This record gives sequence, structure tokens and C-alpha cells, in this order.
Amino acid sequence: MLKEVLEAKNCFKLVCGAGNEDAKEVEKLVAIYAKAGCRFFDLSASEEIIDAARRGLEFAGVNDAYLCVSVGIKNDPHVNKAVVDYKKCISCCSCDEVCPQGAIKYAKVKKYKCIGCGRCAKICPKGAISYVSEEKDLHEVLPPLIEKGIDCIEFHAMGLNDDEILQKWNYINEIYSGILSLCTSRGKLSDEKLVERVKKLTSVRQPYTTIIQADGFPMSGGKDDFKTTLQAVATAEIVQNENLPVYLLLSGGTNSKTAELAKLCGINVNGVSVGSFARKIVKKYIEHEDLFRNKYAFEDAVKIAKDLINCCKI
Repeated sequence: MLKEVLEAKNCFKLVCGAGNEDAKEVEKLVAIYAKAGCRFFDLSASEEIIDAARRGLEFAGVNDAYLCVSVGIKNDPHVNKAVVDYKKCISCCSCDEVCPQGAIKYAKVKKYKCIGCGRCAKICPKGAISYVSEEKDLHEVLPPLIEKGIDCIEFHAMGLNDDEILQKWNYINEIYSGILSLCTSRGKLSDEKLVERVKKLTSVRQPYTTIIQADGFPMSGGKDDFKTTLQAVATAEIVQNENLPVYLLLSGGTNSKTAELAKLCGINVNGVSVGSFARKIVKKYIEHEDLFRNKYAFEDAVKIAKDLINCCKI
């Protein structure tokens, strides 16, 4: 059971990306990290992506893994997609170079690969890139996924619209009886507001049926240093201090240094969720069209993934 994985307090969750709808990439990511020992996977709320993840598990020979789907509110960064204003664009292709997903080529956006990380907009010299929110209608996407069989639903609640957050959270609680994950950060909230939100949303849940994913700095895990992961640990400390009956995962800027920093700071969590960094270190293997036929490339990728998983043990 997923609870057993969490209670062991060395859970590693691979975040494929709430906005990542590249089925081929997800299949390869899941296969690599499942073979390396990961048993918890965070996916876009899509039947196609769930099927891709299951193919990855099958290739890895793993039948005891758990799948979580992620949904969010309007304008949450995890459901944003980049849009280029070609009246402003000068075709410098700076955006191509910084996109961690390879979602932009010659300033053309492949929406199914875009995860809304914001790197392209920051580097654009002409301000030609903005974002549109593509949050999914929970009434449409969740029932078929629940019927298909999932092990967790993660709700990204990082905005300021408390009414929308509460409405969607209540709906998820009504239709799903399994473990829920609440992903939130201090980006737009004070520490007090963060605590208030977590307490309010978990108050309707039974003890230890909720994961709080403390998202320090969403989708920022490109570097492998303590500074990058500092906010994840700091956000987790705020939640930990409330002594709530929840499971606690570190996320947002997480990397191979996260568990070490958490230990140094006395942060007692149930595991680490890694997305950007986990995808980055195996990216060159993911790009191999013949990865599943290339034994040596696959084994090399698994070794890299296994090293990261081992570093993330609390």
C-alpha cells in the first residue's frame, strides 16, 4: 500500500510534470526510475499518460508502484502553457536554449511538452512570451481516471482564490476516497496564510490520509546545490511545526542535496519528490529513440537514477 511506502520515511516520488503530456517521455521516465527503485509517480491527469506510465512499469518489470495524478486551479504555474507573441519575437531562440523540456524549437511551442516553468519568459529580451492557464475540468478528467485505477490525486493550491481552491478540494474529497496530496508553497502566501490553508483543507480529512507536498520553489530544480533546495526544506519546516496528522514530502527545487539539508536542519519528512532535476539528469537517454532496445543506454540511465534515489533517502 502507498501508506506503507510513506510510513517507511524514505519515499522517493518522481514528478513527471503536471503539464507534461509527452507520453513517450513519460513512458521512458517511469521505466528508468521504476527499474532504479522508485515506486511513486506523479503524472498529468490524462488517460493517455496513465497508460504510458503503465507501459513503463511493465517494461521495468515492476508491479508494485503507485500512480498519482496532478490537477490545479486556474493560473497555478503547473497548469500554465507558454505562448509566443510573434509580433514581438525577434527569433533569437534564447527560449529554445533554456527550455528544460525541449518544448520550444525555433520559438514554436509544443504545448504537450510545456510544463509552465517560466524559464523562457524570463530570458526573452522582448517580453514576447506569456502564459495561458489550461487547468482541466475536474468533473471531466477525474471520474474516468478513478475508474481506470489511480492511487492518489494531487491538488496544486498555490493561488490566492480561496473559494476556487475550497470548491475543487471539496469535489475531489466527494468523489475519491483514497490518499490525497496537497501541493502548496509560500510563493504568494505568508507563512501564516500557508498554515491556515493547510489546516483548513486537511480538517475535512481523516488522520494520515493526506500528503502535504511542501513546494519550496516550483519547478526550479535544475541545479544540484543546497541553495536551490533551501526553500523546499524551509517550507516543510513550517508545516512540520504544526504537528498535523499528515505525511510530508519535500518538493520544488529538490535535488541530490535535499535529504542531506533536511537532516542537517532536523526536518522529519516522509520523503522527497523530485521533478526538474530528476528529468534533467536522464534527459540525454530519454531523447534516445531506441532506449528500450539499447540495453547499455538503459542501464546507464538506471544507474544515474538509482544514485539520485539513494541520495534522497531521509
